[in-house]
Amino acid sequence: MTSADRPPPSPPPTPLDPELGVLTVLTTVDSAEAAAALARGAVEARLAACAQISGPVTSVYHWKDALETSQEWQVLFKTTTAAYPALEARLTAGHPYDTPEIIATPVVRGSADYLAWVAEEVTAG
Repeated sequence: MTSADRPPPSPPPTPLDPELGVLTVLTTVDSAEAAAALARGAVEARLAACAQISGPVTSVYHWKDALETSQEWQVLFKTTTAAYPALEARLTAGHPYDTPEIIATPVVRGSADYLAWVAEEVTAG
């Protein structure tokens, strides 16, 4: 087979458009009900395109000088950098913890169609 006979290589994964700025945002809560409330509220408010709930997970951590182990539920939001401040404020206000875990991670590569969908769905912020 010559190079002329070979199909063109697949395009590499789409790098994130800096103007699009898609993030995943993770938080954990103490119940499935609290996770569902945060997820539904953020998606209904158009601060996230989607929220996925996983759990229970076991967390081990220090809190107030004691080693703790507890069951938690993780919520992973898909949002934009523009909407992040409003999403963080909403999560903080509705969160059951005094010091909630809210961690944003930039999406550096992804399906162009999926990233565009996130940007289209997130209209608040």
